[in-house]
Amino acid sequence: MERQDLQAIKQRFGIIGNSPILNRGIEVAVQVAPTDLSVLITGESGVGKENFPKIIHAYSLRRHKKDSYFAVNCGAIPKGTLESELFGHEKGAFTDARVERKGYFEIADGGTLFLDEVGELPLETQAQLLRVLESGEFMRVGSSQIRKTDVRVVAATNLDMKRAISEGRFREDLYYRLNTVEIKVPALRDRAEDIPLLFRKFVVDFCQKYNMPTIQLSDEAMQLMKNYYWNGNVRQLKHTAEQLCVIETTRTITAETLRKYLPENEMQKGIALLGAHTQTNHETFMNERELLYKVLFDMKREMTEMRQQLNGLLTSPATPQHRNTDMVVTTHSEYEPVEEVQDMDDIIVPPEPTSNTPNLTMEEMERETIRRSLQRNNGSRKMAAVELNISERTLYRKIKEYGL
Repeated sequence: MERQDLQAIKQRFGIIGNSPILNRGIEVAVQVAPTDLSVLITGESGVGKENFPKIIHAYSLRRHKKDSYFAVNCGAIPKGTLESELFGHEKGAFTDARVERKGYFEIADGGTLFLDEVGELPLETQAQLLRVLESGEFMRVGSSQIRKTDVRVVAATNLDMKRAISEGRFREDLYYRLNTVEIKVPALRDRAEDIPLLFRKFVVDFCQKYNMPTIQLSDEAMQLMKNYYWNGNVRQLKHTAEQLCVIETTRTITAETLRKYLPENEMQKGIALLGAHTQTNHETFMNERELLYKVLFDMKREMTEMRQQLNGLLTSPATPQHRNTDMVVTTHSEYEPVEEVQDMDDIIVPPEPTSNTPNLTMEEMERETIRRSLQRNNGSRKMAAVELNISERTLYRKIKEYGL
């Protein structure tokens, strides 16, 4: 798909972002639109799944029928009335059925029906839905008359469907019938590069709506926002932008101010993800400074091992003629043994040296680095551990070792 065509679709349906995963989802939606294949849209709550059925319908042949697109939130309808909503009912079918009523499958005949949160359907309703998808046949509640419908079904869910199937909460045959084509909508944390674009758009809209001066984020606040977990995804980001626009009188938002609007439990999830990413960096040594310090530690360890080997030669009970009397070992404090580094998790990368930095030993530099990190993070050990690229266990040991 051409870039200008993709951007036109995003603008039409209010989709913001340039993530490759997001772009691929839009392309698939346009490609399957002219067919009548069932489509299952998966993704967490708040990622914007509702935009994709609209794209599919808008580029399908069914768009020409008037009032041909209907959306039903299966999780918001009480189970007792769900079948009636979907398939209709006859007069007197139940206590409140005073008149006959058409269901969505009957009303949407010839069009597109979007079943949101399809994973919330009870098992008995799932059996009826499977029948409609396979044969186009259904019966109203309280009727024995078989009716026909021609509906293109697009479904969406935020559940782990494979897990729901294994737990007996969702029919496997229905899953594969719905999942002829699957479109995965990425979580906001998986397209962090789009967060500045989304936030800027929300801020402009809300500041205009409430006639407020625009706001902007400091570099630290933007980095915090990009590293945040965003359990509510785009919806949560939008609400956060609205709150900041209305409540904050200072229009430059700092990281400290932003933290007031971000739940702490999700902050810890973001830290965990960032920690996992940091661990990957440790293992692959992609950071040049980490690589440099690893080399330095390895050299120091090797020198210690050489010294131990030389001391072993001098103290061995070898005969005089086998001992090299010209060998002189110079002992200097610079070569005193150090604690062996077991893995990269023990390596703390000191800050970049400045003209004001005194000549410190490696241990003093490490102690000062930890002290400054704790000070920057208001004493939070978890945040300091993330900043220093080490585990909390290692940081606790270092704090105790240096008496911090």
